[in-house]
Amino acid sequence: MIKLGKIKIALLGMGTVGTGVWQIVHENKEEILRSCGYEIEVSKILVRDLEKKRNADIPQSLLTTNYEEIVNDKEIEIVVELMGGIEPAKGYIMKAIENKKHVVTANKALIASHGDEIIEKAKEKKVIIQYEASVGGGIPVLQAIKEGLSGNKIQEVMGIVNGTTNYILTKMTKEKVDFETVLKEAQDKGYAEADPTADIEGYDAAHKLTILASLSFGSNVNFDSVYREGITKITPLDIEYADELGYAIKLLAIGKEKDNEMELRVHPTFIPLSHPLAAVGDAFNAVFLKGNAVGELMFYGKGAGDLPTGSAVVGDMISIIKNKCNLADESLKTVDKKPNKSVKPMSEINCEYYIRVMVKDRPAVLGKIASLIGDSGVSLSTVIQKGEGDPSVSLVFITHRTNEGNIKRALDAIIAVPEVVELANLIRVENS
Repeated sequence: MIKLGKIKIALLGMGTVGTGVWQIVHENKEEILRSCGYEIEVSKILVRDLEKKRNADIPQSLLTTNYEEIVNDKEIEIVVELMGGIEPAKGYIMKAIENKKHVVTANKALIASHGDEIIEKAKEKKVIIQYEASVGGGIPVLQAIKEGLSGNKIQEVMGIVNGTTNYILTKMTKEKVDFETVLKEAQDKGYAEADPTADIEGYDAAHKLTILASLSFGSNVNFDSVYREGITKITPLDIEYADELGYAIKLLAIGKEKDNEMELRVHPTFIPLSHPLAAVGDAFNAVFLKGNAVGELMFYGKGAGDLPTGSAVVGDMISIIKNKCNLADESLKTVDKKPNKSVKPMSEINCEYYIRVMVKDRPAVLGKIASLIGDSGVSLSTVIQKGEGDPSVSLVFITHRTNEGNIKRALDAIIAVPEVVELANLIRVENS
């Protein structure tokens, strides 16, 4: 049981987030004590290299490379996993739960892929697993869904949940430069990893949507069921057309639920400039929710970094401590099981679409392509032709709301037109 006065914790990992947690625990002692009535003491820190230079003044006696020192220490009551990746993080967490230690993690990939198994184990052992920092860094959106919005049926969750891609798209928009140039700059500044695949191809956002959708819609969500596209095909020309048409381009994680069926998709999206998400710039994150009782809400803030993410981690620790007298009930509430809901195939999704086609500048090409689109069951709301006298020119179409299957048939027909040089881009539009 948690002892009055002091809670001993262990940190697994001492990178950026671990350093932030250390700083918050030591600088905000009075605030933590006032909030939960206990002092948090970091008792052990698992690291790979005992001699590595660190960005915090940490007593050497706290560091260890041996996890057994942590998991077998009966005085350590909360294990905080900040390593990332699937293994050995999963094994460490499962062993901590087996030893009846509460767990806090910021590991989005692990929770998205193995969350059900971990949570079930926590339920079995009557301990608490908290993972607020896995989505949105310091934005307390998961707790809001679990607690403050628990009286709502959440109908939609839509968010900018990856700071790297939002930074890249913001720079491309403001400075009218291409994707590769901004990516290189982001890597040089440390905003993007040396291997940016997880961010720019949408994997990170898809992991976070898996977690958001599971909580929002009360259903187990398989990461592999989330449709995913990255931002590598976005060009300054697409951004220019978006602005001309009254939109911004954002990489959005979109979840919708209706009649026990979910839409789960991550992709670049045209979103109206009047929408609150359109104004979210640089590396900031935001999550927009619709509930049947509360209406529309948006949570906004820094989605990554040492202190924002560390804030969420410490908040999770305090949440566990506050529930020390009712741990079994808290665990059951956290892992409440609902019937699985089906995921709608992308071919059945209804949306509006931006289509940009490069064509040879010939008479009647625009009419021919517009007719083919209409023959596929798609009506057009906007048609723009750009360029004159060039070997190839842009045709831009915005469709009315239509079925994704109809769009695919229209694109197959367009590509077969001899005057078509290339299908330059297809981007979904969210006007709802």
